[in-house]
Amino acid sequence: MGWLRRDRLVVLLGSLLLLAGVLLIIRAADLLSIDRPISAPRQSIDDSQPTRPAATGASTPWRGRARKIAQDLIAPPPLDLAQIERVEPRPPLSELGLASPAGMRMPKDWPAVLLYQPLATSSATFESMGRTVAISGVQGIDLDKTCLFRDVAWPCGQRARAAFNSWLRGRALKCVVPPEIDRFAIAAPCNLGKQDVGAWLVSNGWATALASDIYGKAEAVAKDAEMGIFGPPQ
Repeated sequence: MGWLRRDRLVVLLGSLLLLAGVLLIIRAADLLSIDRPISAPRQSIDDSQPTRPAATGASTPWRGRARKIAQDLIAPPPLDLAQIERVEPRPPLSELGLASPAGMRMPKDWPAVLLYQPLATSSATFESMGRTVAISGVQGIDLDKTCLFRDVAWPCGQRARAAFNSWLRGRALKCVVPPEIDRFAIAAPCNLGKQDVGAWLVSNGWATALASDIYGKAEAVAKDAEMGIFGPPQ
């Protein structure tokens, strides 16, 4: 019977040790938990508010009373919908911003047409059949331009127009211009027979070449030979 009591005592002690180990593990888990909820501050029996630590003056922002400044200017004024009136849109400032008519041909599709009885209005511009055409690739001489050759001034602008008219003599020019319905001023290449009008004007000194260098060599020849505006009075 003695050995039976000893066995029961051993079992009881082992159970107590096991229970103590489980309790220690649970307690350790509570102590090491990171996401433990923060307990609410305890209130006293008389339901007074929990005391807060006093904040220093340096860390507490100033919370003075806000003043209203120009309150009427911030809010939009009241608007009477009956006074709103819808007006028609204004017309465009120019026709450049309008859409092109359907089926309008582009410059590459323009035909070369004969313009009869051309009359020079400047050294590189003429009028014919209701059109105003400027020779492309050249810069004309203004009518009021005065040239200076060896300290001698002469009206080269008027002389350049006269030279252009004398060379044309009313003969028809073949130019690449837009269709007849669009008769606005345009710069276009023109030929008199088989001769390029722009090349003739620049090589004779009655116009200058633009930056495109199409007639750059012709202008250099005119300067070297003192032709037209680069030479003596004519």
